[in-house]
Amino acid sequence: MNIQIFGKNKCFDTKKAERYFKERRIKYQFIDLPRYGISRRELESVMRSVGLDELIDSKAPDADLLKYMSSDADRIERLLEYPDNIRTPIVRNGKLATVGYCADIWKTWE
Repeated sequence: MNIQIFGKNKCFDTKKAERYFKERRIKYQFIDLPRYGISRRELESVMRSVGLDELIDSKAPDADLLKYMSSDADRIERLLEYPDNIRTPIVRNGKLATVGYCADIWKTWE
């Protein structure tokens, strides 16, 4: 398994995801989303797994704006420019990905 966790340091679900993999002694790479962001290709890969609407954090400052943007391309650009609007954690295992705390799905990856 090649696990990547895109998250925010102060996010409760991100901490839970890290704890999940630590307890099972599964190595993972943590990427601080607000600091380093996410590349376009990585974001598109996650979108293929979970969908664009699932990526938008409903508690983010721009959530309402993103909801009413006319095109998906504009929404993607906004997420790339302001990664704080992305729901966390994003957990990737190759081409598989989840958004939020999804222990039931991660069990199937083991």
